[in-house]
Amino acid sequence: MVRREIKARYAGTAFGLAWSYINPFTRFLTFYFVFGVLLGRGMGLQNFAIHLFAGMVLVTYFTESVTAGTRSLLSNKGVIGKMAMPRELFPVASMLVSLWHAVPQLIILVIACVLTGWWGDGPLWVPDVVGMGAALLGFLLIMVYGTAAGLMFSCINVIFRDFQRIVQTFINIVPFTVPMMYPYHLIADGDRIPIKYHDLYVANPVAEAVMLIQRGFWYPTCDGPCAVDPVTGATLPNFVDDLYSRGFIMLGIGLVLLAMGQFVFSRLEKTIPERL
Repeated sequence: MVRREIKARYAGTAFGLAWSYINPFTRFLTFYFVFGVLLGRGMGLQNFAIHLFAGMVLVTYFTESVTAGTRSLLSNKGVIGKMAMPRELFPVASMLVSLWHAVPQLIILVIACVLTGWWGDGPLWVPDVVGMGAALLGFLLIMVYGTAAGLMFSCINVIFRDFQRIVQTFINIVPFTVPMMYPYHLIADGDRIPIKYHDLYVANPVAEAVMLIQRGFWYPTCDGPCAVDPVTGATLPNFVDDLYSRGFIMLGIGLVLLAMGQFVFSRLEKTIPERL
């Protein structure tokens, strides 16, 4: 199913797989020009391009997983009507296809990191074990939450056909609710939003995943403090203080939501064939 969907996405195109590299690269250039150059969001932040693109990898992975998972049953109604198979395969396959498309973006990110600072003083890059573990945890969070949402939303979308448009509306907001186009310290300082909303902001699992992957890819490229106040020269926070503990707690919550998603799916899937 994953192979079939990947082939169908690029069927009839001249560039084929190259679009997996072209699309994220052009998206990165757009965001970087608008937020890093025109609006000056990168001031006081080292390697803003890496900061931006690292977050973009997981945000794109999450948004594609949720939107494709929501549409997965309707998109495969012909197969569902002809073959007897576990219907959970469709939202799970959508998540795996989105993961497959995240790989080219990850390759671009690694190349950018190597060019901007991963080489260090030696002839070869020595991996930051903690950072790579943090990035892996970020990917796990997106996989779990994206699959849970896909399971629940795909059934609801069959019953209520407008639901995918509701999901898309909220998905469009996701990139602005994570420290990707702006640094985390803009949220932590309490000047732009009341400090009482800080805990609500960092309770977002996508924001947590973005900070985890930035810890793995952006943070090691910095020479000294990654974020510095351009006026006072004071060091600014890069991530939430309890980054790792929050990540594991959110992973546990995500696994509970995944079980709930499977429960909802199993209760509703009996009505899927007749509604399709």
